[in-house]
Amino acid sequence: MVDRQLFLHINWTILFIVLLLFVAGVLNLYSASAFRIGEGTALTPFYKRQVIWGGIGLLAMIATMLFDYRHLKNSSWFLYLASIVLLVAVFFWGRTIYGAQRWLDLGFFHFQPSEVAKIGVLLVTAAFLSRINHPLGFKDMFQAMIIVIIPAYLIAGQPDLGSALLLFFLMAGMVAYQGIRKNIFKTLVVTIPMLIPLGWIFLKDYQKVRLLSFLNPEQDPLGSGYHIIQSQIAIGSGRFWGKGFMEGTQSQLRFLPEKHTDFAFSVFGEEWGFIGAIVLLFLFCAFLYQIFLCSEEAKDKFGTMLCVGVFFYFFWQILINTGMVLGLMPVVGVPLPFVSYGGTSLLVNFIMTGLVLNVSMRRFMFKS
Repeated sequence: MVDRQLFLHINWTILFIVLLLFVAGVLNLYSASAFRIGEGTALTPFYKRQVIWGGIGLLAMIATMLFDYRHLKNSSWFLYLASIVLLVAVFFWGRTIYGAQRWLDLGFFHFQPSEVAKIGVLLVTAAFLSRINHPLGFKDMFQAMIIVIIPAYLIAGQPDLGSALLLFFLMAGMVAYQGIRKNIFKTLVVTIPMLIPLGWIFLKDYQKVRLLSFLNPEQDPLGSGYHIIQSQIAIGSGRFWGKGFMEGTQSQLRFLPEKHTDFAFSVFGEEWGFIGAIVLLFLFCAFLYQIFLCSEEAKDKFGTMLCVGVFFYFFWQILINTGMVLGLMPVVGVPLPFVSYGGTSLLVNFIMTGLVLNVSMRRFMFKS
């Protein structure tokens, strides 16, 4: 049984912000689902599916809050290995959509194992780092890299470069919080700039085109640069106050591609303008700040590292997606949490939030 006193210690600010972001995301998807036909407006069912997945996500979040998070420390490897098995299954039974084989077809819905792998990597990395009480050495760094490389390699082969990079960024944030030795820091400063150009060799042709179009989108305005240009037009046309709900011409007239997924923020910026975009970003910043406070209040190292991992999980997605739609980063297919359409990603977002609330609820408990 769950101690009822625990529910008195719920971080209501996090819960309120998450629900507010989810509602804003559904309304934004409702608008993004609309397109004008003559004198009328037609709707695609994206927002309805998002509401259903949101209900499932809320139940998953509550379930995640009920058990003692410290039990995850010993079962983290089981969850990690299960995510690896699912990633391997994608190569044999995965469904291909838009040229990418990333989903498992379970009949009544599509399931994306790369999202589950983020939970597995988070849990195993948190358990690994919680057992170390000193700055990481070369051996520790090698072990941390092994945790990430296997799922990242499988995800990159789907291909899904954005999710693969997100795993590395997630691990890097947790490692930075833990601390590394000076000699490793110096080695990384020297080697990483040298290794980045070598990454060009391993990129697929369309990924190379995306990077080149990021540097100069006007070079191919109707092809590879089309997404960035239309996104910048949409956000810029919103000006200060925006055009109003369901009044965005770039989205309603279908000039803006992927407006319900990668470029959902562009729809929001066009309709609610600079003020609306700032309010949305403020909510995200407040959300991240509350997660950071939970990491500081956690009563054990594992709880702290869980919250830190969730912090960087959301931080990198918010940073990359907003930078992407503004043309400040290449288009890599990273969604905006709670706003972009995606059933599995929304479910994982709620589970990640549940982990933080779990740690926060038990911040007054002492280790046995």
